[in-house]
Amino acid sequence: MLHGWILSDASFYTFDQPVIAFSELLFGLDNLASHVASALCYGIVAVSTVALAMTNSRGPARLARCGAAIAMLAVPLLVLANVRIALGPPDHMGTAVFLLVSFLLIDRAPGKRYMAPLLCLALCAGQLGDVTVRYVAVPAIILVCSYRVLAARTIRIADTVIALAAIVSVPLEYLVRAAMLHFGSFLMVPPTTQLAPLRQWPHNATLTLHAVRQLFGAVVTPGDPLGLAGTVFGSICMFAALAGLVKVIVTWRSASRAEQFLCVAIVANIAAYQFTTIPRIFSAYEMSAVLPCGAVLASRAVVPATLSGLRRARIAAAAVVAALLPLAAAATVPPATGFGNTTGLGTTLIPWLEAHHLSYGLASYWNSSAITMQAGNKVALRTIQGFRGHDALIRNWETDIFWYDPSRYDASFVVLERGDPSLTAAQVTRAFGRPISVHDVANWVIMIYDRNLLKQVMQPRLKSVQ
Repeated sequence: MLHGWILSDASFYTFDQPVIAFSELLFGLDNLASHVASALCYGIVAVSTVALAMTNSRGPARLARCGAAIAMLAVPLLVLANVRIALGPPDHMGTAVFLLVSFLLIDRAPGKRYMAPLLCLALCAGQLGDVTVRYVAVPAIILVCSYRVLAARTIRIADTVIALAAIVSVPLEYLVRAAMLHFGSFLMVPPTTQLAPLRQWPHNATLTLHAVRQLFGAVVTPGDPLGLAGTVFGSICMFAALAGLVKVIVTWRSASRAEQFLCVAIVANIAAYQFTTIPRIFSAYEMSAVLPCGAVLASRAVVPATLSGLRRARIAAAAVVAALLPLAAAATVPPATGFGNTTGLGTTLIPWLEAHHLSYGLASYWNSSAITMQAGNKVALRTIQGFRGHDALIRNWETDIFWYDPSRYDASFVVLERGDPSLTAAQVTRAFGRPISVHDVANWVIMIYDRNLLKQVMQPRLKSVQ
């Protein structure tokens, strides 16, 4: 239930969290568990993408479609600024599993009795973890099935049942969430659903285009392993996805349900991004599902369902090479550098804190959890964000309110990263007073006090938490 926790606007409760918990169970709380969890999540997305891409294909065509889909999913790994979208923290990429699995279930078992209940449960679970499923997958399924019923001019049992399953999943998720809250589960920050003013739409369009290009690796970033070649390859993949989208639109009547679902889902995800207040310069992760959905459409558009003769061997070989090239190049991506980089913590800051018996303190949002994880919780830093007079404020975002209970814990120091504007020495001194000692360790500043700082940490009102 995660009682006492305040999560973000997406809990990732039904996919990313269980995968991370499984990794931590095997490897403990450290960097390895984090990397394994990220790889597992993206690997499951890749498997779901390939399974949907290969549907209705035969022989070498299956291999070719597999290669094309994998190539597109590997491209973002070549862009340094884009790695966090694919292999970073939970940020909607894992949510694509619920879209892909739902569409795959409908595509392969439209007339089976078990299909509708499973679809309803899958969509409910997806919405419980990320409301993106409610605004992207559910509308896509309802719209496509409604069109197919109207086009047939009769109540087609399969499409009607599929649409009803999608509709029922919404109130079902509300009931499940209400039950969880009744029994004391975590709280959440409501998702951003505010429409942007009309005057902001042109600027949003620019940001949306940049976000789509970033998703497909079609942006130039200094230090990328393949440089301009990688950007060109990413652009080819983006246009291949666009070609797949256009093909479905042009051949709409003969397209399969899955292809229609994917097409509408991509449009819905981009629209939900474009016409709201979500767009920012580094927020492409908000429509992460566009990449795997586009990969499916591209592979189906580029590779026919069946191949024969010499053409078969050439296309299959090209697809395999296309998949291996970005994967091999991605292995050469160097670690991130600059602000927010936690490389070297295990050899500098954490050993120093342990040697001085400093095990519980405060830090900024981007450093607290990273340091705590790399220390295996032997050093625990809790997030403070902003100040009100002589009190520091808890950030109501991915935090446990019990961490700040002064009767349970004693926080006697603050860790600052040089160049971090979110938490400075001047702010800390203004709120907590002058520390008894200040220490410089590599790129870090440690301010030590002789009292429990948690007595001066307060929680803002929870008016925006549900």
